Amino acid sequence: MTTTYTIGDLAREFDLTTRAIRFYEDLGLLQPERSGPGGRNRIYSVRDRTRLKLTLRAKRLGLSLTEARDIIEMYDSPRDTGAQLTKFLDVLALHRKQIEEQMADLQANLEEIKVHQREARALLAKQDAKPVAHARPKAVAKPKTTKAAPHAA
Repeated sequence: MTTTYTIGDLAREFDLTTRAIRFYEDLGLLQPERSGPGGRNRIYSVRDRTRLKLTLRAKRLGLSLTEARDIIEMYDSPRDTGAQLTKFLDVLALHRKQIEEQMADLQANLEEIKVHQREARALLAKQDAKPVAHARPKAVAKPKTTKAAPHAA
């Protein structure tokens, strides 16, 4: 007996929504059989499960879904394995280069932030070190005294 999966089975196993699985199907990454009235029920094969697993792995690597589909389809065809692996290495090399460039940009941004932090701290320390000019207290007016009338004895 052939192992099959429902959309719910795959959703639970891979912690996905059924909507995401249908999206992958719309992109041609999965090709389930249809059954039931109007073909509403999807029946996924072991092949579909493997393709889903490979798609998610490609996403974790940062590949686009188009790149993932191209690579997965290479393995579906009975072509030369060497050519498939070469294509896979080319895609990975390009993606690695993009990530390394992004990392360099992020590192440059981080260094710029550090410079601004040092400058701000130095300005703050300079400001805190300045003696604070205290305002002179205002002269307090003395109350006027009145001469008391002589006491009668």
